[in-house]
Amino acid sequence: MKRIFTSILFCHLLGLMAWAQTVYTPDNLPKVHLQDKTRYVTDPENILDISARDSIDRMLYRLEQQTGIQSVVAVVPSIGEEDCFDFCHRLLNSWGVGQKGKDNGLVILLVTDQRCIQFYTGYGLEGPLPDAICKRIQTREMIPYLKDNRWSEGMVAGVRATCGRLDGSMENDPSADEGGNNGMTYVLLLFGIIAVSFLVAFIAVRHASKCPKCGQHKLQRSSSELISRRNGVRTENVTYICQNCGHKVVRQQQSYDENYRGRGGSGPVIFGGGGGGFSGGGGFSGGSFGGGMGGGGGAGSRF
Repeated sequence: MKRIFTSILFCHLLGLMAWAQTVYTPDNLPKVHLQDKTRYVTDPENILDISARDSIDRMLYRLEQQTGIQSVVAVVPSIGEEDCFDFCHRLLNSWGVGQKGKDNGLVILLVTDQRCIQFYTGYGLEGPLPDAICKRIQTREMIPYLKDNRWSEGMVAGVRATCGRLDGSMENDPSADEGGNNGMTYVLLLFGIIAVSFLVAFIAVRHASKCPKCGQHKLQRSSSELISRRNGVRTENVTYICQNCGHKVVRQQQSYDENYRGRGGSGPVIFGGGGGGFSGGGGFSGGSFGGGMGGGGGAGSRF
């Protein structure tokens, strides 16, 4: 009698544990890509090992950089009674996975309690990644591992095959992403800054070589006399002679003393100036999704 009671209690506890298991939805699933643009795997229960998640993240980051394709890999123990296809449809459309106008989003979902693997594609991927190819990747590359609960190996193999199929299928167009930067604008801005810098330097040189007597740009440096050397700054009287009229001009100039060794080993600061530089902290900034829509493509398999 005691053994029967213990068995009933054990089964009841298992039932309570199963009931208490988190049921994931597109609303409570962590959006890791928004925190770090190099992460694509949302695995809140750590079903995959760290090396597998890192490997998938690297492959999908490279894929997005090369093609613009945006992806989400979701690995969860349960989505309740919801169908895997419906879950992916809601996730892609509510998160906006894919670039707006191109609809090149991809969701790969693994649900362990339903033993389901599901691919779901945006309209723009139905050509390069048709349903039949999705099914083939699942049956040939993933299910041989997934049926033995080798989650990490199965997901890495599937994502690798998917990236191999999509790599080179299209070119990345940053302008199609509302959150992306216009690369051409920055290039033009950079060239503009360089051009202005050269123009200012040219005007300064022309002005320095102009003779105040004859107006010709014929002044040439003839000699210099050191006046002082203090705190890493050399002060000199520099003599210029006009090659046209022979007029002599003496100008006082300051420059860094290359032989100066100040306290602490740091050089002098003549013109003030801030420290500047890159901000610390490390890591990557958050990414974004472009507002893509799902087309109902993809495939699902049970194992």
